[in-house]
This record gives sequence, structure tokens and C-alpha cells, in this order.
Amino acid sequence: MGTLMMTERLSLLLHATDGISRAGVAAALGQRQEVRFVSVEEARPDAVAMVVTDRTDARSSQVLRELRYRGFTKLVLVASEFEDAELLTAVEIGVCGVLRRAEATPEALLRLVMAAASGDSTLPPELLGKLIQRVSRLHRPGSGRGGAITGMTPRETEVLRMVADGLDTREISERLNYSQRTVKSILHDIISRFQLRNRPHAVAFALREGLI
Repeated sequence: MGTLMMTERLSLLLHATDGISRAGVAAALGQRQEVRFVSVEEARPDAVAMVVTDRTDARSSQVLRELRYRGFTKLVLVASEFEDAELLTAVEIGVCGVLRRAEATPEALLRLVMAAASGDSTLPPELLGKLIQRVSRLHRPGSGRGGAITGMTPRETEVLRMVADGLDTREISERLNYSQRTVKSILHDIISRFQLRNRPHAVAFALREGLI
């Protein structure tokens, strides 16, 4: 993802369901030069919006929906417990990064924010497995199942396999000898063509269709 210049500090909108969680994240990232905290009023749509909660539930889902409604598309979620149904709901809303609170060190939080800002997704393998268990609820774009399947090229399925394995854009580009811009373009095309939310949603879709 490269080294950020001081003039390119990432804007982070923080929403925590309790004061202790807010204070913890503020303490973890408050001194980092790569990040600056912003309020809802001053945040631009390209800001990363982080929701911190004890567990995924209807309340956290509503917060994510409100952020999405306000135009924020780089949503990340930090929680202690993840209910399968609510995890899928979060992905469908637009969450592109997930982190367990037990693993939320300052460095892990920073990686989560930077990945979202650069267009990468962060979803632990065990949570991806939970997501796949719920794919029967995923939205299926269009009316023709075969059209969706035949519309996926070998290059696209290979990139999705690597996303499913947890590789980020840089690692995929190195393995396939593509530029990072090409990898992002491939993923963007998949997400746009099948009307998906983000990378985790695209992986779940491809797995359900038996493509990867």
C-alpha cells in the first residue's frame, strides 16, 4: 500500500457503541501520523468509517446503514462477537473490513483502516467461512444463473481465489505479475457487473456459484 506522506493522512470517522471502546481506539490511533479523526460533519465520503461494538446485532447494523446512507463506502467493523446473520448483513450493507476486538492492537487497527482506504478488504478466514455458510441469503443479480457463471473469466476467478485466501492487492499483483491497478480493475469489474457490494461479497457469490 506504500508509505503515506504527511499531507495524505487518512480521515477516520469513529463510531463506538460505548465510551470505553471509543477511548480505546482513540488512544490506539490518536498518535499515529497516518490517521486523523474527523466528525460526521467534516468527513468526506472517501473517509474510512469505523464502527466498534461488543457484538454484531440490529443496532450495529443500523449504524452501518446510516453511514452508508450518508455516502460512506469504506466501512470497517470491530466487534468481540460476530453473529453469522449479522455478519452477512454487514457485508451486504458494505463493510469491507472486519477485525475481532481481541486482536485490535494499534497496528492491526491501522492496517484495517489503511486497507479500507486503499480499496482492499480485511476479513479473517474463519469469518469468511461463517459468511459462506450464509450465502443462500445473498442477492443474486439478474434472472439468469448461467449468464452470471459464464460471465466470469478465468483471470477473474483466479483473482477471487486469491482474495478468498486472504491475499491483498499487492500480494495478488506479485503472484500473477499484474500491476496493482490491474488487480483493482479486475475486482471492480466483477463487483460492478454482478452488482455486488465489495470483495467479501464477491468471494461469497463466486463460492456459491461454484466458481472458486
